[in-house]
Amino acid sequence: MSNQDLIRGKIKIAPSVLACNFESLKDELLLVEKSGADWLHLDVMDGHFVPNISFGPQFVSTARKCCVDIVLDVHLMISHPEKMIDEFVDAGADIITFHIETVSNFQETVEKIKSMGVLVGISLNPETPLEAINGILDQVDIVLLMSVNPGFGGQSFIPSSINKIKKLHSYIEEKKLNTLLEVDGGVNIENAKEIRESGADVLVAGTAIFRSENYTKTISLLRG
Repeated sequence: MSNQDLIRGKIKIAPSVLACNFESLKDELLLVEKSGADWLHLDVMDGHFVPNISFGPQFVSTARKCCVDIVLDVHLMISHPEKMIDEFVDAGADIITFHIETVSNFQETVEKIKSMGVLVGISLNPETPLEAINGILDQVDIVLLMSVNPGFGGQSFIPSSINKIKKLHSYIEEKKLNTLLEVDGGVNIENAKEIRESGADVLVAGTAIFRSENYTKTISLLRG
């Protein structure tokens, strides 16, 4: 990863691979990279923490082989994520994000991810209050706010997420932290401006990009 990937206020677009056409996976990934995507967002689901199953380390490894230079943003929506960190780092992940709701020992999980030389993110479900991460923001590189209930793509953005984004952004500013604020769920061309202006640094978009006719134009509009 370059330093540009870690600059707050520089909007980054992370297409969610879950929404791509898996029959043409390599072509889709190469096209979205060529179209200006900054990161690739890979949602790993286990059918336990969320009611769906997606893919595992082998898929991440395939994405890494297709797109050598792009940042792989691996979002672990799984129970006991600490048990799978090694496999996903070995597969080529640049970022490992896990849910605050899934770990009993936050500190140990963060330290394990950092020890492997990748960035660490913490994610919150829509109903989880920001108070759940009070005092730990300075220990992570990214906070990923879910703006839909996790488990399925194509859902509508939860409007109350805007206030949550603003509140977290204000806290990061107040504490002068370098933590990136990432938003995932229902992001599209219509609401991207408000999400950006509320303080998001990274916009995850799946359907909005992979169901569009022109990836380059859509990514440009999302970035603003």
